[in-house]
This record gives sequence, structure tokens and C-alpha cells, in this order.
Amino acid sequence: ALERGGEWEKALELLSRMAPSRVEVSTITLNAAISACEKGAKWRKAWQLFSSMAQSRIEQSTITFGATMSACERCGEWDKVLLLFNQMKCSRIESSTITFNAAVMACETGGVWETTLQLCSAM
Repeated sequence: ALERGGEWEKALELLSRMAPSRVEVSTITLNAAISACEKGAKWRKAWQLFSSMAQSRIEQSTITFGATMSACERCGEWDKVLLLFNQMKCSRIESSTITFNAAVMACETGGVWETTLQLCSAM
């Protein structure tokens, strides 16, 4: 619910209360928090949450990548979007319409049309 309302601060507060309360932080809870950050245009917070997943060995999914990429794309961080897209491919995580669109929009923002052509030919 917090993700839909873009209430990223509340989402992060709830997330920070989970570990001390012995409530397991999971892919689903982190995806919701990343999505809330995306709606609130807080790409750095989304990036931190995404990075914390790898450090904590919490599985990253297509949804995780899509939400993080959308947060970065929304804030003009096109190079981060392309980095995530490549990382997703290297991790053998299947891309989605959301991740592909974020990558294409990032190419447009960054003015790297050659990369857009490479993305389209790789589909």
C-alpha cells in the first residue's frame, strides 16, 4: 500500500523496524520499498536498497531490477539503468517489458541511440 502511494519514507521506516522485531526482510518487502522510492523519485534510496540485497544475499528478481531501473530512469540516471540492465542479463534474470522500456528510455535520455539499436536487436 505504501508503494502505491509513493510513501517512501514510511516504507523505509517500516523496513528498518523489521530486523529488530525479528521479522524477515525478503525480496517482496524490499521490492515494495524500492517501488515506493521509485514513486517518490528517490533513486539513491532505491539503489541503496537494491545494493543491500546483494550484500545480505537476498534474491533479486525481475521486479527488483525493474523497480530500481524505473527509479533511476525517472531521475535521469540513465547510466545506472543501463548498468542494471547489463547486470540483470549477466545474472541470467529474465527481462520484462518494464526493464526493457526503462533501458530504452535511458538510452533516449543519454543520447546513446546506438545502444537502443543493440537492445532492440537483442530481443
